[in-house]
Amino acid sequence: MIGTTAPADDKVTQSTLPATGLREGSKPMRVPWLCVMSITLTAFATAAPRTVAADRPPNVVFILADDLGWGDVGFNGRKDWSTPNLDRLASQGTIFRRWYAAGVTCAPSRAALMTGKYPIHCGVSANNQDLPASEVTVAEALKARGYATALFGKWHHGRPRPGAQSYVHPMDQGFDEFFGFTDATAAHQHYPKTLWDGREERRVNGYANILFTDRGIDFLKRHRGAPFFLYMPYTLSHFRIEAPPEDVEPFRGKFKEKDPADPVNATYAAMVTRLDKEVGRLLAALDELGLTKNTLVVFTSDHGATFEGGNKGASAYHKSNGPFRGQKRTLWEGGVRVPATVRWPGKVSAGKESGEIVHMTDVLPTLLAAAGGAPETASKVDGRNVLDVWRGLAAAPQRTLFWEWRAEGYHQLAAMRGNLKLVITGNTAPELFDVEADPAEMRSVHAEHPELVKQLQDELKAWIATETPESKDREEPPARPRQ
Repeated sequence: MIGTTAPADDKVTQSTLPATGLREGSKPMRVPWLCVMSITLTAFATAAPRTVAADRPPNVVFILADDLGWGDVGFNGRKDWSTPNLDRLASQGTIFRRWYAAGVTCAPSRAALMTGKYPIHCGVSANNQDLPASEVTVAEALKARGYATALFGKWHHGRPRPGAQSYVHPMDQGFDEFFGFTDATAAHQHYPKTLWDGREERRVNGYANILFTDRGIDFLKRHRGAPFFLYMPYTLSHFRIEAPPEDVEPFRGKFKEKDPADPVNATYAAMVTRLDKEVGRLLAALDELGLTKNTLVVFTSDHGATFEGGNKGASAYHKSNGPFRGQKRTLWEGGVRVPATVRWPGKVSAGKESGEIVHMTDVLPTLLAAAGGAPETASKVDGRNVLDVWRGLAAAPQRTLFWEWRAEGYHQLAAMRGNLKLVITGNTAPELFDVEADPAEMRSVHAEHPELVKQLQDELKAWIATETPESKDREEPPARPRQ
């Protein structure tokens, strides 16, 4: 075995949460709130106008890559390395060419995925904000429907909310089991000395992403008899640029390197192929356990690849974001359009490519629909149930999608309807791009669509005005240097 978790008696620290199960930093007076929350969760997950689940609802495996670009995978045309397991998954399901992240850094994107809400509505619009304890996650909603839930990988907490003693732990947000990183900076390590195992930090040995898969396979074996939600947020291909030596070796000498002794470009290729191998191990376990037919598998990335310093130029060299302009922390297509495929045998068409638009906030209501439920109206989820879009039975809803990135010295807004996307960068004039005809967003067509530009500007202004106090409550870190 390449990596192992240390024995149970090798724990480093232990959380001191009270036996009541209250969140860290919570007060005794919140017990009545928990009672209300249990009622809310039940309503959140049960009001289903249309049910897809039959006698037993589907299992769900959601695989999230970290900083993986649209062009890094074989099913989107990558030729410099192979991703046979992801390509097989894609061939057995539907590839979505226009799947969009909701945020352009890790915390906002993941918070939107978990809650079905835009970052400005779920309280996490900056990378250092913690998900408010009151938010209902997809894990909580599925758990209310009888699902066993687990997260093995990267959580990404923020600074504690006012009045809280600590950040909100994933096991306080609906996950029965957790193993991995809670802290984003710690998650830069690919060979960590410790990882969180539930609420205890334990010594480990090995490559982190291999350890995550080990836990994921163990979870599948233990929960094969009842519905489960397995969330696998890997830390690949986020920097540090580091991979097992045996993975790097086949790529040595294949790419131009600044320093052959530090083959960054070869190592990045090895990281992506290692991610593919780990996905392959999960898929093989589903096959071996007889779970494939009734398991909905989704693969995507949290946002586009980064060209920032820690990446050492690898993603830029490899053109990880494909034909698109921009990167992580920008709202051009390279920052927000991500690789994605969905497989559900007999329900989602195999061997198909779709140009329909899917947004990461759609995940929560869509997974609930697959499980036979729906979010209640009062939850104010922004995403749509696009299960019929995934299944190829309907077109995506006509709507305007929004993005913003106003942190760390950046200021960019975007709104998209159909193929036309408005982008406003700082104090510059608005630009309008046809992202299908001009995926590199090189030529603004604003002069050809003045009324649409005005409409999208007005919609953006109205949308920004709906930002919640929790989202506005952000402590700005120093501005990041431009890359």
